[in-house]
Formats: sequence, C-alpha cells, structure tokens
Amino acid sequence: MSSSPGTHSLAFRVMRLCRPSFHVDPPLRLDPVDLIAGEDILDDPIAASHLPRLIDSHVANPADSSDLSYRSRFLLHDPSDPMGLSGLLVLPQSFGAIYLGETFCSYISINNSSNFEAKEIIIKAEMQTERQRILLLDTSKSPVDTIRAGGRYDFIVEHDVKELGAHTLVCTALYNDGDGERKYLPQFFKFVVANPLSVRTKVRVVKETTFLEACIENHTKSNLFMDQVEFEPTQHWSATILKANEHESDNNSKTREKTPVLIRSGGGIHNYLYQLKVSSHGSAQMKVEGSNILGKLQITWRTNLGEPGRLQTQQILGTPVTRSDIDLHVVEVPSIIKLERPFSLHLKLTNQTERELGPFEVSLPQNELREEKVIMINGLKTMVLPQVAAFSYTDFHLNLIATKLGVQRITGITVFDTREKRSYEPFTDLEIFVDLD
Repeated sequence: MSSSPGTHSLAFRVMRLCRPSFHVDPPLRLDPVDLIAGEDILDDPIAASHLPRLIDSHVANPADSSDLSYRSRFLLHDPSDPMGLSGLLVLPQSFGAIYLGETFCSYISINNSSNFEAKEIIIKAEMQTERQRILLLDTSKSPVDTIRAGGRYDFIVEHDVKELGAHTLVCTALYNDGDGERKYLPQFFKFVVANPLSVRTKVRVVKETTFLEACIENHTKSNLFMDQVEFEPTQHWSATILKANEHESDNNSKTREKTPVLIRSGGGIHNYLYQLKVSSHGSAQMKVEGSNILGKLQITWRTNLGEPGRLQTQQILGTPVTRSDIDLHVVEVPSIIKLERPFSLHLKLTNQTERELGPFEVSLPQNELREEKVIMINGLKTMVLPQVAAFSYTDFHLNLIATKLGVQRITGITVFDTREKRSYEPFTDLEIFVDLD
C-alpha cells in the first residue's frame, strides 16, 4: 500500500510482513453433463432424448441417470466432492487485522520513479499512537548515498503493539532530486489495533484461602492456542493452578498449563482457576497494611499458523485484607483428653503491628447466660503474658479441664492488653473429643 507521491521522485510502499492466511472459496460444484450440454437441452425434445445416454457415459452411477431435474447435482459420490476448490495460501493485500500483543512487522520500499538519481537520502520511520511517537528507523547518521532512476531501497521495521486504537506508520525522506533541490517527503499509513482477548476475573475468599477465576474470551477471527496463561502473584502470595482432572498432589508447583489450550475464534472461552494463600515470609506486614493486590496474568498464544502474541493484565485486586492487631491460633492439641483430667493447649500469640504490644491477660470468661461451662481453666482464671515486639510472637500453654464427655467446643478465649486497656474479641472456637479414663 502507498499514499500519493505527488511531485516527488521518491515514494514509499509498505507491506505488512506476517504469515499468510488460508483463503477457502465456497465449493464450486459441477455436473459432468454441464461440460457438454447446457440446462436448455431439456427445451429441445430431440436433444433431450439423447440425455440419458450422455449421463450414463459421464456419471459413475447409472441409476441416477433418470433424474433430469439436476437434483442429484449436489450429492456426494466421491470423497473429493466436498472439497470444492482447494484452500489457497494468500499473501496479505493490506495490513489486515492487527491485535494488541502482536509484533507489527513491515517491509518498506522507497522507490525512485523519476529519470534522475536521488542522492543523500535520510529516511525515518516512526510509529505514532495517541500517547507517543516511537522511532523505528533513522538513517541520519548514515544517509543512503543514492537511489538510481527506477531503483529502490528496502528495509524492515518492527514494533511491539502495546496500545489499542489508531496507529500511524509515518515514513519520511529528505533527499536531493535531479536538480539538486532538497526535498522532504512524508507519507502516512494508518491502521487500528483491536483487543484480541477479554479477561474477566472473579475473586472469592474462603477462610484463609483466596480463589481467583480467570475467564479468557477470544475476540479474533482465528483460533488461538494458549501457550501460557500464568498467574504471577505478588511477594505476599503463593499461587497454585487447580484442574478438575488432576489430584491435588500434582498441582503443588504449578501456576500454568503444561500443554497449549485451544480457544476457538469468535467468542470461544476458557476458564482458569488459581488457589492463592498468604506466603509465610512477610505475611504479618501484609496483614497490617491491608494490601489487596494479588498479582497479574501473563498470557502468550499462537494463531493457526504460529503467529505469536503476548499480553499482560493489570494488577488484579482482591478483597482488602483487614486483620486484628494480634493473631491467636492453636499450635498443638493433645491427642488424648480425659474427662476431668487437666490437659495443656499449646497457643501462639502474634503481634501484627509495627509497635510493641502488651503485657496481655488471657482468660476464658464464664458464659453470660450462666450455663454450665464444659471447658474451664485449671488454676488461675487469668494468665499473664509479657510484652510482644513488633511482628514477633510468643508461645504459651493454657491449662484446661473438661467436665463433659464427647465432642466439646472450647469457646470464648479472650486477650486483654493491660497497657492500652483494650480487649480483643474471642478467637475461633476449637473442637476437642473428651474420653473416659
């Protein structure tokens, strides 16, 4: 393609370099009789009387020779019949569809259509978008010495397409024409970049686990083979891809598919599911800051003929993490708990702030409804803990006693900061099994 050269000796011609596409014409079906007789043969009674014999000599199945209405013209008598005209590899006649994430590669030729030499040619090629102008080629430091009459100078430029919308390939030449006059030639080649994919995400939180679902939809006219759909979590998260046909043990180190996934053209979709957990290092810091940035998806694909593409999503946000200043959880529970026999519960108290907290008092208060307390503290009703440094923790054992058999629930463990005069809500209930001696 080229724009009008006007009065210039030189003119740019641009062709996009990409893999050819398959162009399949609609099947063109012929009846063998059509080669020797037209449909108006039925209008001539004498000629029509010879038609059965003509059909018998050209059609493999004589049983169909009695059908003079051409109804059998589209019946498939041979495996090659449904092919019609064969598919042809067609070279691109225009820029065609250009999608975000592809590499735009262009073959540019500057032609001298005059009868004189063009000398000292400085050539520039730039890609102009709504946001920026990117230099692809500049021969200012080493101009082309000459382009003879009827000759040309060819070069190739590439550009990774990272923006949607209107793009303009700007080609300019500064040269001396046959009269020695210095001339400036600008030419513009416009195209629009479309979005090949849409990525929709959903985030669900179940207890301490976050699940991320990514739905990828193909908006192109070509089937896409997803080489890689990988979730890259931020430093505070670890991610595992989940697949319905694999055991959990097979998923531990996986964040992407091993084999390409086909997403069909014109609206085909595929869903990916990731399991996210807070990583051990730096988790306390993240909990304090309430960060809700999960990470981003890296997507690479190829078309039917191997044309590559690559996209990276923006940061995916989850539910803001809002945690208490302290965290209390059970480290160990005795394997055997006997009725009315003391047992020890191993607990861990973590300071999730940037300042020192405590001292603390840990208690198991009585139920306000005065109901019978099944699990009670064995000894002093309040246990005192020392101060805990920022982002640090302390281990302790809480001595308890059970007064009822069967499955029981330890409820209402409360922590009180004696310095800040602040009481933290009772922590998660814990079920235990109480047996006889």
